[in-house]
Amino acid sequence: METSGWNSPLRYIAILLIFLTTSSKGSECEPPSSPQCFRRNNEATVYDCEWHMNTTQRDVTFDLHFSSDIMFENIQETRKEINEEELIKYKRVEIWVEAQVGDSVCTSTSTSAVLNETVKFEVPQNISVAWFQNHLNVTWKAPEKYPALADVWFRLDETKLWEQRLNTTQFTHSNKRYHVLVKNLQKRTSYQLKLRHRTKVTRNPLWSDWSPLIIVPAELEDKLEVNVTVKKLKGARNVTLVWKPVPRVAAVPEVNYILRDTQSSGGCPCVKTHPSVRTEYTDYVSYAPVNFSVTATNAAGSSPTAIVRIPAEPTHDLKPCNKTLLDKKLNKTTCLEWYKDQDGDLRLVARKIKRNMKGFRNSIEDYVGYVYFEHLCINERPKTVQMCRFYKNENVPKTAPQDLFPYDETHSSASLSWKAIPAEDTRGFLTHYNVCSLQINSGVEHKQCHSVPASSVEDHLVNLTPATKYNITVAGVTRAGEGPKATVTFSTHPMNAMKGWLKLGLVMGFLFTFLLIVCTCVWKRMKTKILPPVPKPVVWQFDSHRSLNGVKLEENDEVVQDVTLQLL
Repeated sequence: METSGWNSPLRYIAILLIFLTTSSKGSECEPPSSPQCFRRNNEATVYDCEWHMNTTQRDVTFDLHFSSDIMFENIQETRKEINEEELIKYKRVEIWVEAQVGDSVCTSTSTSAVLNETVKFEVPQNISVAWFQNHLNVTWKAPEKYPALADVWFRLDETKLWEQRLNTTQFTHSNKRYHVLVKNLQKRTSYQLKLRHRTKVTRNPLWSDWSPLIIVPAELEDKLEVNVTVKKLKGARNVTLVWKPVPRVAAVPEVNYILRDTQSSGGCPCVKTHPSVRTEYTDYVSYAPVNFSVTATNAAGSSPTAIVRIPAEPTHDLKPCNKTLLDKKLNKTTCLEWYKDQDGDLRLVARKIKRNMKGFRNSIEDYVGYVYFEHLCINERPKTVQMCRFYKNENVPKTAPQDLFPYDETHSSASLSWKAIPAEDTRGFLTHYNVCSLQINSGVEHKQCHSVPASSVEDHLVNLTPATKYNITVAGVTRAGEGPKATVTFSTHPMNAMKGWLKLGLVMGFLFTFLLIVCTCVWKRMKTKILPPVPKPVVWQFDSHRSLNGVKLEENDEVVQDVTLQLL
């Protein structure tokens, strides 16, 4: 309560008598500290008064005095909140505290202050730090909207001395925070930091209490090196990601790893809980493409995000979809996805899940080809149960095959090549190409057509007429019909006379050789029948050195024998 009417000299005499009296009574207790009364910011209407006292007694009470005019009794704590209506705000007052410990009374020394001019901020709260090049940006909750003075102390560790930096804070209106820039530090080093602040827009600003000790880790400059292993299973893939831990100075007091994937974050079932401190992660993903992002975070910021791209299973041999769940109601375990194929890279266009049954339809266009995936969540694992080519509605191709070109023409054949119709222009499933040839310089119009598989971009024409001009057309065909035609004209070569005689000579030579061999065989058979073989004469061989009886003849002896020849 507030009392008035005392003259100023009498007031101070009373204060002195009270002090002497209470000092004699309080010889058995230790006096509390001088109280401080203040507002928490320049717009506050409540005053906080604080003091301290070293005692183990539990039944201690306090009386708070303001120049003997105002007194608040029987306070149980070492602080008191008082509304401004109960105080003298614009005149200097003396403030002291009486502590009653049992039968003893202890009185603090007095403090002189103009209450309206005294502001003491709360301890800095919600402090965050972030590296900016070699400077440390420190931010915290602002007690008021005016710039303040910050007292920042930092050191490497407990064995080093504190260094002090006084800075004027900048106030950010968007998030109502103070921030200061502590310059010229080593961002690859960890620090210990504490700070306090005070207002700059009053005559008697008081420093706030010190903030708790803050550990500032080193900056996370480098992107994580992530190794990935993919093992294909039936309907799913097992993915293992492993990365190196960050340096120790960047991991104080702790480091967390944020891991996200595009399948779980997109709403498909089987949402996973990703690790926070481990450097290895194993998960199951479907056959659709999925991206993993891995980021390390500490109290001073985050590392660059490492992106791991796991492509879809090969899609070049996919068949058209026979049946889909496009117009069906889904349950919680089903997820449908449509991807657009852009040069082998699949880009997600639409996703249908149970809680989004209508919004996806506008994303799927007519006459546009997609790769369709149908996933289920079975035993908390995603599984792809269907993967096919999809058209919402089909049409004939928009364009003709490009760069139709004839080559290797002869008198009776020619080859053709062309470029495939771009996927965005087929507007349906391309079943085949229709190739037609028409003689344009003959008296009779003779047109022939045949089909070429959709996977082929070349053809070979045979049985053409020599020295004839042909008009060739090639058109793509879908299930909706035939598209525009590509046209080219060429002429077959005339028959070469020398080549004709040469071919005739070769044929005649072959026939002559064949007839000669046949006649020779026939002659030999007839000869054996018409002219039988003549027997050879028998010639006796004699030993000129031996006689019939074994007696050696003399060299001068002669042997005479009579030989008679008879006609057969």
